[in-house]
Amino acid sequence: MPTAIEFENISKQYRLGLVSTRTLSHDLKRWYAMNIQGKDDPYLKIGELNDRAHRGESEYVWALKDINFKVEQGDVLGIIGKNGAGKSTLLKILSKVTTPSTGTIKARGRIASLLEVGTGFHPEMTGRENIYMNGAIMGMTKAEISRKFDEIVDFSGVERYIDTPAKRYSSGMTVRLGFAIAAHLDPEILVVDEVLAVGDAEFQKKAIGKMQDVSKGEGRTVLFVSHNMTAVKSLCKTGIILENGQVKEFGAIDPIVSRYLKGDSAIENHKKWDKPVIAKKGFELLEIGVRKKGGDYTDTMRVDDELEIFIKYKLTENKNMLHLTLHFKDEGGNKIFSDSIVRNGNYNFEHDKGIYEAIVKIPEQYFNWGSFSLDLYVVENRNKPLIIEDDIISFTLSINEVIIGAPLGREPGEITPHFNWSESKIR
Repeated sequence: MPTAIEFENISKQYRLGLVSTRTLSHDLKRWYAMNIQGKDDPYLKIGELNDRAHRGESEYVWALKDINFKVEQGDVLGIIGKNGAGKSTLLKILSKVTTPSTGTIKARGRIASLLEVGTGFHPEMTGRENIYMNGAIMGMTKAEISRKFDEIVDFSGVERYIDTPAKRYSSGMTVRLGFAIAAHLDPEILVVDEVLAVGDAEFQKKAIGKMQDVSKGEGRTVLFVSHNMTAVKSLCKTGIILENGQVKEFGAIDPIVSRYLKGDSAIENHKKWDKPVIAKKGFELLEIGVRKKGGDYTDTMRVDDELEIFIKYKLTENKNMLHLTLHFKDEGGNKIFSDSIVRNGNYNFEHDKGIYEAIVKIPEQYFNWGSFSLDLYVVENRNKPLIIEDDIISFTLSINEVIIGAPLGREPGEITPHFNWSESKIR
């Protein structure tokens, strides 16, 4: 596929709280170096990365620093990262709202942007007039806009107010019309920031469906910024993580989202204590871990491996009606199911003092590939929790080589159980 957008050494520097450099000597030095000597801005040589959580020593910060990547035509790129990571700055540079301090962007085709509520709208103009104005800015003729006009209005759902000044619109109405304009006026590149979060659930679903049509059916390129990881995963094929103005990860969307949601925390699929730290009312947890059957805790686990969860604990007093429960969660922290250690549904069994081992066996290809975490509940008398430990361990399953080339890619859902099917010819 041809390249639609290419970012080459893009950086953006700001001086905190100020316009220009505030001092005449700095302004003159910058002007002389750039306009007379033909050199780079001397103040680009200093500055710190944009880590908003820590106080810096320099007045200059890099909102973006050395951004390099390519987006292929027809791709849908999800740009994710914490607030202040540089996502919106990157899109503003692409949309020519602001200029980069260094580097160039090569974009092939018309760009339609929806960066914030009211982008490109004149508040005194009606919705109808704003449609024609936006189309003209994109280089379209009046006849071209007129052909798309009814479709835009119908998609936006604001037909009753189309001849009302935009200043009378609610934020939701503004986003509806703004997205409809951006998506329908035949842009080769569609840039959408977090604004869809302002719309209602029905419109968000509608907008994501339109972006899928634009990318898959019409072969156009979409750059999508959102904190909604469900929307990002359902829409995007590739993803990029920005952190403090730099590219941290770039690749296929599923592992990118997994790494983002895990943050900086390392995956711990095994914990063991010489001196128990999880202990209460006669129960002491000694060890818990997930591994492939017959393997070590350091081995890579794949979707076609049979898994086993190992739990070792000590009872310092006799217990009756004691059982362990595991809650399984996906990478977003959503609980998918739970399972308990019971004996044929009978909770009425005794545990004498001593050390116990429990092993939970999970069949192969039960989980989809991705990251999962476990909550541990130790329950007495069926409804009295002794221990509640959220996210006590986590584990990641890789895809096996056989499935990598599957034409449909990752199956939907977090678990992939196989049921017994029967089929017969009746005629």
